[in-house]
Amino acid sequence: MKSLREYLFFNTKNRVELINITPDVEKLVRKSGIQEGLCLVNAMHITASVFINDDESGLHQDFKEWLEKLAPHEPISQYQHNRTGEDNGDAHIKRTVMGREVVVAVTEGKLDFGPWEQIFYGEFDGQRRKRVMVKIIGE
Repeated sequence: MKSLREYLFFNTKNRVELINITPDVEKLVRKSGIQEGLCLVNAMHITASVFINDDESGLHQDFKEWLEKLAPHEPISQYQHNRTGEDNGDAHIKRTVMGREVVVAVTEGKLDFGPWEQIFYGEFDGQRRKRVMVKIIGE
């Protein structure tokens, strides 16, 4: 069995961003040379997410608005976590809702998606360097 592990790095301009990382992951699948296997894509920060969905701007805006209603950033005093001096209690909750990682099958050397599926990095406490791990295993 072969494997490849690499990191993608992000430094977002905004506190909350959704970034399509599918092309980056596809490049790594090709680099791995694996024809049949699995690809794990994992957010390495507890205030960021990796998820699969449609690359449609209206849907992305819906996600952002729904998450902000679910766990609003302000007032920051509403979160016990923020009493430690942090201001990102909401980002931890948003990450938990959107998920930590995805696993996609690799078939014939390509990510084996359903219709419209794409991989996204969700940033909920941005404007600093973050990373995503991609681990591909197979033959």
